[in-house]
Amino acid sequence: RSPTNLMARLALAICGALAVASGASVVPARPALRLRGGDARAPVTTGQTRAESQTKKLSVRGGKAGGIDYQLILYFLGWYVGNYFYTLNNKLALTASGGAKDGFPVTIGFLQMVIGTIYALFAWTAPDMRPLPNVTPKDLLDVLPVAACAAGAHLSSILSMNLGAVSFAQIVKASEPAFAAAIGVGLYGKTLSMNKWLCLIPVIGGVCLASLKELDFSVWALLAACVANVLAAFRSNENKKLMDTPGLRDRIGSTGNQFALSTILGTISLLPFWLVFEAKRFGTFVELFKSSKALSSNLITSGLYFYLYNELSTLTIKKTSATTQSVANTAKR
Repeated sequence: RSPTNLMARLALAICGALAVASGASVVPARPALRLRGGDARAPVTTGQTRAESQTKKLSVRGGKAGGIDYQLILYFLGWYVGNYFYTLNNKLALTASGGAKDGFPVTIGFLQMVIGTIYALFAWTAPDMRPLPNVTPKDLLDVLPVAACAAGAHLSSILSMNLGAVSFAQIVKASEPAFAAAIGVGLYGKTLSMNKWLCLIPVIGGVCLASLKELDFSVWALLAACVANVLAAFRSNENKKLMDTPGLRDRIGSTGNQFALSTILGTISLLPFWLVFEAKRFGTFVELFKSSKALSSNLITSGLYFYLYNELSTLTIKKTSATTQSVANTAKR
């Protein structure tokens, strides 16, 4: 086995472990022993007061207590590593299917979402892996905008990478913070300080300079990447708004459940596009899938990577914000 394959399998295992850990239910603590007379006291460690115990607990968890949020660091690590291998495997699958001339970008994007849907359903049916959400039809309608934007951004990104070089698609998508800031201020009533606006200047300027030096420039790839940026900005803002909806978070159960629901609904959203553009050529794709190991292996692994790293990305929004995630996307690229 080549070192690249071993690294890819290790990365897939790490992303999967983080995603499963994020959706695992917390085992409730056992009640303290009740003394005769009805007095219940928590166990006390020798030489440690209750206040010291509380201080130690807060300092270990980090966050508001002023420590380091190691869980968030792991989420970012899994997100970045998973995205790296997804990008490689996705481009290999697109090339093996025929590339920009005779390829199947819509089919590949749709099937990657189907693979994520299968994984989400498996997580709900596997024992003690992830509890089912207790949602209503109205809750599903609330999740639908996030799902549609995420699916549209995914498909637009694939079209951009299929029409041009991966490097060019990543360059254009690096300007996502500018789109997120403009949409957040203009449509969601958010405010940004002057310093944050000024920080966008080097981002936009760097994208322009890098695009001028890009040899594999494509107008259609540029347009597809810009559409992906717009939809990704809407997805991040809608995702954050969804997490702040009173009662909905409790009914969904976890961030992992929220992403699972958005993946399933996003797959349904992409179905009409696949039926219109590439369903009639699906027989040809199936034959190519059977004969090309490069297509079959890279399609399956890219679908798993896509689901797992996006679930970790969703978990970072819960701990940060939509604009922070867009900046992290730029750093990732």
